[in-house]
Amino acid sequence: MAVGAQNAFVLKQGLKQQHSMPIAALCSFIDAVMILAGVAGFGHLIQAFPLLKDIASIGGAVFLFAYGTAALKSSFVEHTMEQASQLQGQTLKAAILTTLGISLLNPHLYLDTVVLLGSISTQFVGSDRSMFGAGAVLASFLWFFSLSFGARFLSPLFQNPKAWCYLDRFIWLTMWAIGLGLIYPYMS
Repeated sequence: MAVGAQNAFVLKQGLKQQHSMPIAALCSFIDAVMILAGVAGFGHLIQAFPLLKDIASIGGAVFLFAYGTAALKSSFVEHTMEQASQLQGQTLKAAILTTLGISLLNPHLYLDTVVLLGSISTQFVGSDRSMFGAGAVLASFLWFFSLSFGARFLSPLFQNPKAWCYLDRFIWLTMWAIGLGLIYPYMS
């Protein structure tokens, strides 16, 4: 599991204890749909229409740059756990929309779940292929709920205002690195 936009957002919301379980459920559901699509063979569709990947890459990069910039701005404001929850609080609707954006505008979601896992699943036949898909879906659910719930155990560390600054800068770097990785192929 790589730390990407989706994982960083789940972690931060888990630390703030804001809508963390609905966000983990939504991320898990999105992954499950994509994994099942990959196991069903939809990866060939993405490979057949490269324009879909191009649109997702550029749109995803713009979204990640904006999200990363917001994290960078936030990193210059020292705040405690309580202040972070109050200052950066989102409504459930806003948190869900952010989750959808971070998830669905990220072409890595499609490449990793639909194409990669779909390709791996082709080595299995019959019920073994279904079991592979079910195992991948279960692993996704365990990952997102563990990340969301496990973030609470890091709460004591985030009582220090500097910790929030470092987390926000890490998120900024991660978002911008992924965004640059998405647009790099188009820069030549």
